[in-house]
Amino acid sequence: MLEPGATAPDFLLESLDSPAARLRDLYSADAVLFVFFKTACPTCQYTFPFLDRLNRNRADGSPRIVAISQDDRADTRGFHTEFGIALPTLLDREDELYPASNAYGISHVPSMFMVETDGRISWTSTGFSRRDLEQLGLRLGAEAFQEGDYVPEWKSG
Repeated sequence: MLEPGATAPDFLLESLDSPAARLRDLYSADAVLFVFFKTACPTCQYTFPFLDRLNRNRADGSPRIVAISQDDRADTRGFHTEFGIALPTLLDREDELYPASNAYGISHVPSMFMVETDGRISWTSTGFSRRDLEQLGLRLGAEAFQEGDYVPEWKSG
C-alpha cells in the first residue's frame, strides 16, 4: 500500500452519478480523501456511515471524501441505498483489473488515502480505526461519532 509521501497515481474512473472523473482533477483545488471499498466487506459497511457523516458535516474548505468502489454500478448503488451513503463515488472496475486499486497497492478494504493539492499522499489508514477516524474528524472539522454510537477501537479490513 502506498505510504505518506508517495505521489498519488492518477486515473480516469467512471462515476456512479456523473461523468467520469480524473483523480488529479479532484485534488487539484482542495485535498481529497479517497476511500477504496467493496460492498460485501463488513468493515466497509460499518465504516462508511461514519465517513458519510464526516463528509456531510465537514467544515468549509476542508478536504472532501470520495469513495472508490471495487464493485459494479448496481451493487454500489445498492450499498449506498442500504447504508444511507451520499458520498460521491467512482468505480474501479473488475473487468479492467482494478487499475486504481492496484496502483495504490490495495490489499485490504477500506483503504484511505488523503491526497494533498500537490498530489502527495499525506495520510493513510486501513480497516476501521477509531483513533484514525477521530484524527480525520479533526482535519475535517467534524465529529465522526455521536453519543450512543457503538465504536470499537479497531476492526480489520
